Amino acid sequence: MGAIQRKVGSYVAATLLSPKVERTVLAAAELRRKLGRCSHRVSYFHQTDDPYSHLAAQLLSRLRENYQVEIDIHLVSAPDDAAAPERELLVAYSRKDAADVAPHYGLEFTDGGRQPGPHIVGRANRILASALSSSWAGELMVEVGRTLWAHDEEALAALASAHGQTSGLEAEAVVADGTKLRTQLGHYLGATFYYGGRWYWGPDRLHYLENRLEALGLRRNGPGLLVEPPTVEAGPGSGQGLVLEYFASLRSPYTAIVADRVFELAQRTGLALDIRPVLPMVMRGLPVPRAKRMYIMRDAKREADRLGIPFGRISDPVGRPVERVLAVYPLALELGRQVDYLHSYFELGWSRGVDAGTDAGLRR
Repeated sequence: MGAIQRKVGSYVAATLLSPKVERTVLAAAELRRKLGRCSHRVSYFHQTDDPYSHLAAQLLSRLRENYQVEIDIHLVSAPDDAAAPERELLVAYSRKDAADVAPHYGLEFTDGGRQPGPHIVGRANRILASALSSSWAGELMVEVGRTLWAHDEEALAALASAHGQTSGLEAEAVVADGTKLRTQLGHYLGATFYYGGRWYWGPDRLHYLENRLEALGLRRNGPGLLVEPPTVEAGPGSGQGLVLEYFASLRSPYTAIVADRVFELAQRTGLALDIRPVLPMVMRGLPVPRAKRMYIMRDAKREADRLGIPFGRISDPVGRPVERVLAVYPLALELGRQVDYLHSYFELGWSRGVDAGTDAGLRR
């Protein structure tokens, strides 16, 4: 990618991520709904052997109770290899992460240290496929998930006897249909909610959907969110004697919006900060599908806006810009200026469109 391409791409990104475009997309979605005389419908995509899906499923009934919406539940397969590189590491981490965050949301998940096998996952999908259109599908999904993650085949068989199950072929067809719809709508993960042109992943992002439904006057019950945005609570000196290893990808929108918060956290708490820059995935031969790129960029933008972080005028640094930034990094490290250096790179490159692939951009 040359300097001209990066400059054009910067303007395109700024336009696509602008508040005006976002307001237009949401208004158009609501207009289409009204013209079609449709009810407010949220689509939820559930991957049975995904820990985050088990967390999200626990919120379905409460979402329906608190807001005047219909929820369509779809079963989906795991993301393909392009969207989920290093799958074994990702799967193991997701179990641990779900167990760590569940208590903070008032949810449950126990990591048994291993994934459910294909046989028990197949049984779970057969049970769920038979009940997707029922009003109690969300509650059953939680029960099935609880027995699945406990690896309790007897309890799962009891649920099948009580609620029924489809054949294996029918369940596979239901999963295939759900996966196809998810792809058509533009996503790749389970535990995802889709409403009016925008996606919301797991409990972490549900508050964005809730705020949108409330703005449309759809709240049934009193004020307050089902899931509040997570906060960091760590006082001065609480990190003394600890080391925080920060793996910063120089092309990641998430790295761009979190970098200054990491630096501030280390300074405030006394953490010893060990920054470890990493190459972007595509520069390591790992493809990033378009659906993944688009969701991450929009998701990072709304997080940045919520937190008051400048973001959106982006000069894509993949290739030569990243190589040049990394080439100078050892000097910044030697001078003890690595935090200042990365701060300026992320601020200029991700909110002002400065191209680090040019000499002028790198000097800035």
